Formats: sequence, structure tokens, C-alpha cells
Amino acid sequence: MGGTRKNSILGALSRAKAPLALALTLAATPSFAAGWQEQASRADIARLAQLPQIRAAALQDAQRGAGRGDMRAIGGVMNPEGHAIPERALIGTWRCRQLKLGRMASYMVYDGWFSCSIRSHKGGLMLQKTNGTQRFMGMLFPENGAWVYLGAWSAKGEPWHQYSGASASVGASVTPDDQIGLLTGIGDNHLRLEIPAVQESLLDVVELKR
Repeated sequence: MGGTRKNSILGALSRAKAPLALALTLAATPSFAAGWQEQASRADIARLAQLPQIRAAALQDAQRGAGRGDMRAIGGVMNPEGHAIPERALIGTWRCRQLKLGRMASYMVYDGWFSCSIRSHKGGLMLQKTNGTQRFMGMLFPENGAWVYLGAWSAKGEPWHQYSGASASVGASVTPDDQIGLLTGIGDNHLRLEIPAVQESLLDVVELKR
């Protein structure tokens, strides 16, 4: 692994060891589950609460170097400290791409950029990736300056899936389509959505720009 590429991972990893302030705030306060707890399963709430640890493990695994795509992009997305972003700055169309960190491959950085949108929906905000082989759709809930995402992914050609909240913790079969994540700002017109402990990776990351 080249020095510059490795340094980009190490920089992100060092930040992960001092976990993201927003994620710590979410996990440490009673309001962590307020507003969306009724829809999220206990298993998903616990999964999001462990985002700092999952992020650190995923970045550590990415150092193995057995991955695909431009590793330098990982530092560009993961190094910035997440910051609060108001609703008005979210609404509109975005370019988005995915990064997968840890587990099946140490990392996968997808070259292709696709279309995402954030729009008003039923009194809240809906995030949707509208094209590509893997699509997703879900609602955003404000939480201490960040946004909790509850949604589901679906393959191209399938009907759009909805977040079910089903998991073994509530006596239902696990629904692998369900997603929970944390959306934060990482720059001007630049967002990061982290979806921990998914099927193919330890951490799915969606980078949004415009």
C-alpha cells in the first residue's frame, strides 16, 4: 500500500478512535431514541449507538488494502468531523456514491455517481437514491443537529422497500433490507451518511455532494 493512500486511512482511523462528537452525544443522552424510537427496532437503536466502534473497526479493516477503487476517497469522506446541518440546507438534488468498509472486502469505493434527493414528505424529510443497481429510500429525523436515517434498500426492478423495524429483538424475523444511519455535514454542500453493520460490509457510507 502506498504511503499517501495508507496515510488517508490512518488519518480517518485516528479520528475514529476519538469518536465523532455527534455520535457520542446521540448515544449518551436520553433523547437519543426520541422521535424515531417508536419506528426503530431495539436492535437498530443499539446498532447506531455503536457507530463509533463500528466505524473504527471498519477503518482498521480497510488498512488491509485488499480492496477496490480509489482508497484516497476514504480519507476525504471519513476524515472531516461531522457537523450539524439545518433542514433548509438538505432539501434538493444531490450526487451520491457509495463506499463499503470492512468485512467481505477491506474496502470498495464505487467510481459511479448517482442521483439522490432529499424532499419534504408527510411533514418530514425523505432521502432517496433514485437510480443505480442498489437503491434506497427512507425518512430523516432531526437529532441534536444530526439526522437519523431509517430506510430500506431495494434492487433495481424491485418495488421500493419500506423500513419495517422487524428484528429478532422484537420477536420478528430479521429483515435484511432495513437500514439505520447517521447523516451529518462534512463541508459546504457535502454530506456523509453512515450505515453501520450492514450485510456486505461493517460500514456502508454514502457521500453526497452538489
